[in-house]
Amino acid sequence: MTTSTIDEPAAGCHSLVLRLPAGADPQHLLSGAMPDPVRLWQTSVPAGADEPMAEERRRAESLRPIHRDGPPLRAVVLRYTDGTADLVLVAVRAVVPPAALRRIVRRALGGPAEGGVLPGMLPRPTTSDRPGPAQRRGPEWGLGETELSGAVGSARIDLASLGEQAEQLFLPAIALALSRYGGGGRAELGVLDLRDGTGEGTGTGAAEVVRVHVVEEHPECSAAEFRHRFDQEPITPTAPVTPQEPPAVGVVLSPAFEQGGYTAALTPVFPLTVQLDRGASHATCRFDRGSVDASVAQRFCAHVAHLAGQLAHGPGERPLTELELVPPAEREAILRAGGAGDTAPVRGRIDRAFERVAAARPDAVALLADGDRLTYRQLNDRADAVAAGLSALDVAPGSLIGVCLERDADLVITLLGVLKAGCAYVPMDPHYPAQRLRFTTQNAEVPVVVTSAAEFPPVPGVRLLTPAALTELGADRTATGARPSGGGSDGVSNEGGDEGDGPAYVIYTSGSTGTPKGVVVPHRNVLALLRATAEDFALGPDDTWTLFHSSAFDFSVWEIWGCLLTGGRLVVVPYWTTRDTEEFYELLAEQGVTVLNQTPSAFAQLVRTDRRVRGELALRLVVFGGEPLDVRMLAPWFARHPAADCRVVNMFGITETTVHVTAQTVTPREVVAGSRSVGRPLPGWSVSVRDERGRVLPPGAPGEIYVGGAGVAGRYLGLPELTGQRFVLDEATGERVYRSGDKGRLRPDGRLDHLGRLDNQVKVRGHRIELDEIRTVLLGAPRVTAAAVVVNRDEPDDPASSRIDAYVVLETAGDRTTDRAGDRAANRAADPAEVLAHAKAKLPDYMVPTTITEVAGIPLTINGKPDVSGLPDPRGGSALVSPGTKDLPDAQEPPASGGIADDILSIWSKFLNTPVGPQDNFFTLGGNSLLVVRVLAEMRERNLPRVSPKQLYEHSTAAQFVEYVRQLVGADR
Repeated sequence: MTTSTIDEPAAGCHSLVLRLPAGADPQHLLSGAMPDPVRLWQTSVPAGADEPMAEERRRAESLRPIHRDGPPLRAVVLRYTDGTADLVLVAVRAVVPPAALRRIVRRALGGPAEGGVLPGMLPRPTTSDRPGPAQRRGPEWGLGETELSGAVGSARIDLASLGEQAEQLFLPAIALALSRYGGGGRAELGVLDLRDGTGEGTGTGAAEVVRVHVVEEHPECSAAEFRHRFDQEPITPTAPVTPQEPPAVGVVLSPAFEQGGYTAALTPVFPLTVQLDRGASHATCRFDRGSVDASVAQRFCAHVAHLAGQLAHGPGERPLTELELVPPAEREAILRAGGAGDTAPVRGRIDRAFERVAAARPDAVALLADGDRLTYRQLNDRADAVAAGLSALDVAPGSLIGVCLERDADLVITLLGVLKAGCAYVPMDPHYPAQRLRFTTQNAEVPVVVTSAAEFPPVPGVRLLTPAALTELGADRTATGARPSGGGSDGVSNEGGDEGDGPAYVIYTSGSTGTPKGVVVPHRNVLALLRATAEDFALGPDDTWTLFHSSAFDFSVWEIWGCLLTGGRLVVVPYWTTRDTEEFYELLAEQGVTVLNQTPSAFAQLVRTDRRVRGELALRLVVFGGEPLDVRMLAPWFARHPAADCRVVNMFGITETTVHVTAQTVTPREVVAGSRSVGRPLPGWSVSVRDERGRVLPPGAPGEIYVGGAGVAGRYLGLPELTGQRFVLDEATGERVYRSGDKGRLRPDGRLDHLGRLDNQVKVRGHRIELDEIRTVLLGAPRVTAAAVVVNRDEPDDPASSRIDAYVVLETAGDRTTDRAGDRAANRAADPAEVLAHAKAKLPDYMVPTTITEVAGIPLTINGKPDVSGLPDPRGGSALVSPGTKDLPDAQEPPASGGIADDILSIWSKFLNTPVGPQDNFFTLGGNSLLVVRVLAEMRERNLPRVSPKQLYEHSTAAQFVEYVRQLVGADR
């Protein structure tokens, strides 16, 4: 039987409020029931016993715990102005058990004392190892706010309709509710049973214990079988659990009292505690508001009662899976709150919408790229020429056209031209490996690829054309602008008569098996996205956007069409500028960019540059997407850019649901709270959270995020089986929804919390671990600016060799500024050992990383997301912290410079975390794009010439790079 002790002072105390009979001597009652004299306190209350003041005083007195060093029993008599009096007893349960208080009640009522005077006081339980309140964890679905920690809320569970079955049905009902709130299948529940006088007697007096049990909802189990499991042993015991890890939810089974208001624990024994008094027709739920939201606790209580009623009155052979946690009316309300049923039809095509903007603003600048400056009229005309070229090739409308171009004017012109030809574009990044380019081309069955890349891999039957060659083909033709609705291969066609149903693009995303999969997105989805956001974000002709991201990343869909369909000016950012944060920052300032879209990983570098350069930016809107945002990274940004001047929006989205799904405006308040909210669904989109069986979960309960509405894509290209698994018909709404594979929970106010991926849960030495939780803790450590956590195995086939490896980016002296004169703490060097100490203070031992490695930056994929494959091997000598196996290196700073060569070698050695010689290659030693940025920034701090990232890539050995820098120094003389 697994147990844990209850040591927290208030949780280990109980109280009794007893109305004294007329003429009763409270001292006589106590001396007759307790073996030792008890000091009696008496106080007058200037109110009648039934007045609010008296009730509040009784409540306050009965909830005031015993001091650690005080006597185990406190007795206070409250005397009221109407001549009545109450005896308030507060005691340590492990010393003065419920049976002792029951004797006092029976003596007051004139009955037998049941066993006579308590033979002796039980010894006080030890408190030397008592866990502090900070170690109490709330349920994952608690949604409590930390600033309310210590405040106690209460709710009630009405069991009157169950009659005599109430006590027998209570435990199975709460266990089943807990299982469902946890996503279904398995959950831990604590039970503290005081009904048999726990701690009573003259024995050794061991501290009272909580039994920790596991609840499992087997699919084949019937309701009757589930009930019978609680007839003898309440719940099947779980594996051992340490006292430092008590259950987050538990039950206190309380003894019956003839009279008096009995409170089994002054504060909740568990963050959410349900107390059932023997023989009572209701249960009381008390919870720590720092861990559990009040509305969530109230819903939980209602769901326990709902399940208890089904267990009591439904057929016993009914499958347990058919018992519903959420009643139908409430389920409909939850779905409506998530936006279900709020999808208005959208008509039209992207190219037609662009033509309307071009007709209204023909001479306004639409596009800036590498010196090209195109008006809306010019962009429209050049796109018509591309469409004419495709027509000259006899490409059938509805075909998929490959586009593999660098970020320049030709890219935007070609994408628009493909749409004008009635086709859909398949974007491919020219920096992708040849094998991936070939796979995409063949899988999409494209007849034509528009590319300027000389090394694009040849594919039989596929024609490769440059934008210039394609335009030349159509020079003698006139694009009519007709939009035929014929079909292409794989049924990628209009099919429905409405021109907006036709596909606009197919973007390939990584698959869980390692094979990319194409997502087919219709025109109407993109137009719906703009309809849902344009007014709220005030998008319009006065805005300047950047095209920062690869066209193969769906963030580019939002950047290109969000700008051009609202009349803005689009600045195309060259590839090498996206790799040079300082150069990109200068572009933002020079072009007066007002709308910026970034992944959090990329923006973190921009924040560092902003703190160092302190230029004047015109940004009024920053949109995050592509990966989860830890809002704490924005603290230095808001210090420079008030939220009133620049709105920051965190948007959760998926390629399969057309870029964005929800939006949450982030302010300094969210930063302080460490909010994980991604906001409410966009108008026309819907979100709900479901369990493993697709059942709608209430606010607070974590599960899989389902997305419905205007953004749901058509399908996966050529993968009908996978399409059927992920794009499903929702029985609850009758609409198509997408099963995201993301984990989330709804808040009572309708906002969504994103909790990572469902498949990001790992198991190490028998413990289930969420890597995102470790990462969040590391990000909260002082001066940690970025972090990544992975699980590695020394022996691939041996699970026992699994270990958690963490990587952190630490601030350097050059990153920090003095907030106040003389503030030395703000400027001292970041210490990786502090990160380890922080992790040990926040995480149980089995979650503390085996290694913590300092890296100059978390490497990013071409889409701006963390590239785990680019992280160094922590066992290869780069781990700065390896608990129990490796100390910090003696020297973290490079040796003093003695010339350009020494400076460069020391900088490379510092950021590559290994000695570097003249013949070493930067990228062979583990260099990546983020390390390039950090190396070049360090060079500037040492007053070396400014070097572009491209030049480091082209001079990647140390000797080559040293010689290049020497030439720059010589040219400046």
